[in-house]
Amino acid sequence: MNVDVKLIDTKDIFTRLFNENRDAIFSGSSEYVNTIRNKALEEFVRAGLPERKNEKYKYTPVNEYFSKDLQHNFSPKKIEFEVAELFRCDIPELDTRVILVLNGYYFNPLQELTTLENGVVFGSLRAAANKFPELFAKHYSQYAVYANDGVTALNTAFAQDGVFLHVPKNTTCDKPFQIIHLLMSNEAQMVHHRNLFILEENSEAKVLICDHTLSSHEFLTNSVTEMYAGPNSNLDLTRVQNEHNRATQLTNTYSHQMQNSNVSSNYITLHGGRVRNNVYVNLAGEGAHNNSLGLYLVDDTQHVDNFTYVNHLVPNCTSNQLFKGILDENSTAAFSGKIHVWKDAQNTQAYQRNNNILLTDTAKMNTRPQLEIYADDVKCSHGATVGQLDNDALFYLRSRGIPYKESMHLLMYAFAHAVLSEIKLQPLRERVIELVDKRLRGELSHCNNCKMKCQ
Repeated sequence: MNVDVKLIDTKDIFTRLFNENRDAIFSGSSEYVNTIRNKALEEFVRAGLPERKNEKYKYTPVNEYFSKDLQHNFSPKKIEFEVAELFRCDIPELDTRVILVLNGYYFNPLQELTTLENGVVFGSLRAAANKFPELFAKHYSQYAVYANDGVTALNTAFAQDGVFLHVPKNTTCDKPFQIIHLLMSNEAQMVHHRNLFILEENSEAKVLICDHTLSSHEFLTNSVTEMYAGPNSNLDLTRVQNEHNRATQLTNTYSHQMQNSNVSSNYITLHGGRVRNNVYVNLAGEGAHNNSLGLYLVDDTQHVDNFTYVNHLVPNCTSNQLFKGILDENSTAAFSGKIHVWKDAQNTQAYQRNNNILLTDTAKMNTRPQLEIYADDVKCSHGATVGQLDNDALFYLRSRGIPYKESMHLLMYAFAHAVLSEIKLQPLRERVIELVDKRLRGELSHCNNCKMKCQ
């Protein structure tokens, strides 16, 4: 079902959209999810979408993005195409379990949920909500707090499907999971999708998310991912964003970590018209460690905004944030990060760093690292830099016979390497390094291995 959005007031837009299509939105979803939908819509109506006066969204006009005339599909749209013929993933060498999401809906006509011999379950979020109601109610919408957050509230009200992953206690996944988000439509479209990853005690999993566009129309994606890391669990998440200039993407990732858990997330933004990544971390068990990293490469008039909030709730936890950006031409970027250490969270170690290189006088970067500390026995630091390539280093390379452009490329690659080296899966790391290399050389202006060649 397609619905035109033509109003300017976003509260009116989505309230009317929700009420007029309630039956379609609620169809197929569990009773619990639909109850949450109603509450989320009420919160959205109360809070609305964030405007520029909201400090969290000071540099990104989110409200403007959602005011555009975009289509909404409240059931999977039948698209006749052969994925293997049209799309080849940029990272084909990996031995992964591939999960395809097309326009926000899990895409597997043969099987909605897959259960492996070791008890690991993955597949459609909507199917999982109906098949595992108790497990679902224990975790769904427990970490993605939609109170006072219109973006997450809107996703909670409208999202109908996505990816579900459950790793049982004492289980290590033998292969990484590769989630490929594809956007393909013959009209401008808005997409809401949801992911839920649950890792029980002493479990381990690696997840790779690839975001791509397969048609040249305008897209707006609002995605929410909730991740629960049980005691002594290990979760490694890498997200590679490679969409065209007419695409707008908002990602909201919520991590809830129990004692001695380890979660690492790495956001590689290769391409996209407008990208906003929200990273929320709750360290709720002693001994938990979180590592949040990001690399963004922007040119033309592209815009990338990364927001992080790391919440140290209990003692003896550690966290590290490192986000780096390279800006060219008339691009803009922003970073806002906060480390919040509560009164009882003694013996906290938390570090935050944001470094940026501007290649032109017209590129613009805004950065705001922040600390909010109420404990007295902590080791915390934060810092940010915005500058140009080192002229002395550039001169040294050129004096050794390396051409100017190649010298610049080597320095940019060295700058980005600190983030790339943290990708733990070696074949993935090698392939992402290759993609970044192409992007820095200007050779990745579209989804590299897609025959559509969207502009």
